[in-house]
Amino acid sequence: MNTASKSTDAPLKGVRVIEMGQLIAGPFAGKTLGDFGADVIKIEAPDGGDPLRNWRMIKEGTSVWWQVQSRNKRSLALDLRSSEGQDIARKLVAEADVLIENFRPGTLEGWGMGWDVLSQLNPGLVMLRISGYGQTGPYRDLPGFGMIGEAMGGLRHLTGEPGRVPVRCGVSIGDTLAALHGVIGILTALYHRKVNGGQGQVIDVALHEAVFNVMESLIPEYSAFGAVREPGGSALPGIAPSNAYPCRDGVVLVAGNGDSIFKRLMHAIGRPDLADAPDLANNAGRVARVDEIDGAIGAWTATRGVVEVLDALSQARVPAGKVYTARDIAEDPHYRARDMILKQATRDGYEVDVPGIVPKLMGTPGGIRSAAPHLGEDTDAVLREVGLGAEQIAVLRARGIVA
Repeated sequence: MNTASKSTDAPLKGVRVIEMGQLIAGPFAGKTLGDFGADVIKIEAPDGGDPLRNWRMIKEGTSVWWQVQSRNKRSLALDLRSSEGQDIARKLVAEADVLIENFRPGTLEGWGMGWDVLSQLNPGLVMLRISGYGQTGPYRDLPGFGMIGEAMGGLRHLTGEPGRVPVRCGVSIGDTLAALHGVIGILTALYHRKVNGGQGQVIDVALHEAVFNVMESLIPEYSAFGAVREPGGSALPGIAPSNAYPCRDGVVLVAGNGDSIFKRLMHAIGRPDLADAPDLANNAGRVARVDEIDGAIGAWTATRGVVEVLDALSQARVPAGKVYTARDIAEDPHYRARDMILKQATRDGYEVDVPGIVPKLMGTPGGIRSAAPHLGEDTDAVLREVGLGAEQIAVLRARGIVA
């Protein structure tokens, strides 16, 4: 793919992952493991595969989102609702290190693939289960998507302008947070397995809990003070100044909330009176006068262009930045210098820019080893690995069990 992304010493080389489920949360976890060398076998329904293949913008018959979400994976088109398909899945899991699934709780149990069964087949199995509300509790059986998790986790209440309907952040952040927590759990469980006798375990990730885990002081403030945090628009309530300020040709974000940074910021905008005010020397005093401070910064930015503002604040060593669009990201030299945009060849014959690998391991970096597969492209190869011959595969294909 991109020479900077190839590594012969991938840190998860030799780890086999079976990915079940579809769309975002489970597959994003699989994608992350695949980026670092795991052999990820994605099981898809023969009749259409993962719906993400057809989400958002389509090129050459496939979503470009799919190209990044399913890179470094192999596709096995297998009907998990059939007894034959379930038998094959159990054979795969018996030889795997990790199983990822994001079905509604109870689905795998109904297919004869609950933890009680799979752990007997493979005592070292690490099983990530992502669901709306977790595998236990009174809401366990309710359907849950990422947006519901964001709402229950407390995030949606804080997104938007005060007094207006909450808005989503623009991406499926609830699903992605659940996936990342799942990856943390997988890596932790694999380490535990290595140093504690080879025993696997279940990782139970609920979408709303993954969101809730990043909600900072939300609950401690309610517990200690009875305070219900409310939406603050572009500001960071309780920390000042930290806001978005309009310029002649756009908007800049300014984080001047450090004590020394605030002084430099005020001098940069020509307000030494505020810089030297004794009551503004700490955050508590600045919060009390936040409207005045925001007004002063906004008055200064309003008469200047974005580039001029950023240049001035950079010279003053004040954290500031513009609001990036996709075009800004694609054209930014820093993204390119750090290999955060890579050129990926697709199986459909064109190249597309995709996000690079995060995090960056200096000794054993991740990489893009293979493009996202066509539906069932690796079916025969995977089935041969579990001992099926050509005639057996042909029979399964004729019956629609595999494709």
